[in-house]
Amino acid sequence: MFKFLKRFRGRKLGLDYQLKHGLAERGRTMGGSVINVTTKTVAKHIRNGEVIGEREVLNKKVTTAFVNFIVAQLQTETSAFGDFKYHDSGTGTNAENASDTALQTPCGEARTVGTQVEGAQTYEYKSIATHTYAGSFAITEHGLFNAASGVTLMDRTVFSAINVVASDKIEFTFTIQFSAEA
Repeated sequence: MFKFLKRFRGRKLGLDYQLKHGLAERGRTMGGSVINVTTKTVAKHIRNGEVIGEREVLNKKVTTAFVNFIVAQLQTETSAFGDFKYHDSGTGTNAENASDTALQTPCGEARTVGTQVEGAQTYEYKSIATHTYAGSFAITEHGLFNAASGVTLMDRTVFSAINVVASDKIEFTFTIQFSAEA
């Protein structure tokens, strides 16, 4: 085996070789089904009862922590899986990363509990929450967690700034779809 590794180190193996020897290229599975995951975060800026702006961000990254959480839940069957309803927002601008475990710069206000609903399709989960701000912030990030503080971050989304002042609201709608390969 060592000679094999030494011989091919630094070489890109062709797809035929990879398939013959059970090595999957990135984004491809070998003999199993695929679950496709898509996400969407919508942030509606509300002032004096009127929507004055909106941001929509598609297909960002769910976190590695969330993927690990799914595997753990399949093994232990706790009710914590349904707790991903706590919305938080902040002013961080670093790009999303699968290794994120928190918001970059939370605004410091309490997380808002969202309403959990099935989307238009049975494989679509939505959590919707409206947060009323106590101060002025340039909100640029949103996260969905499974508790009022700390714990597991499912998704972190970054968007262009929504400048809020005290008593402004942002309605966050986070949607994730799990669909089996067609």
